[in-house]
Amino acid sequence: MNYLVAMEAAWLVRDVEDIDDAIGVAVSEAGKRLNDKDMDYVEVEVGATGCPACGEPFDSAFIAADTALVGLVLEMKVFNAENKEHAQRIAKSEIGGALRDVPLKVVETVEFAEEEAEADA
Repeated sequence: MNYLVAMEAAWLVRDVEDIDDAIGVAVSEAGKRLNDKDMDYVEVEVGATGCPACGEPFDSAFIAADTALVGLVLEMKVFNAENKEHAQRIAKSEIGGALRDVPLKVVETVEFAEEEAEADA
């Protein structure tokens, strides 16, 4: 079976004053580390956090003392996995190997048909 596994990563960015800069640096650094391991098939985006007051989503980034914590979403397609848990382990192992010392948490796993995979190629 084929799965799309989405993980949340906590990325630390030092010496930054602006949220947009922090997000840009986090996405760029994560993408570079993944590309260095020939993992350009992993999608990297900034995550979204719901506002506690109104519920509207906003970028997952927070700055204190010129240091930002940016929540990234990493998506990877896993083909021919035995089950959902197997797909999650594969994705976490692959991405975790490239992004050492970066906390990862699986947030969503969706099964998709092989025809969808062929259409994306």
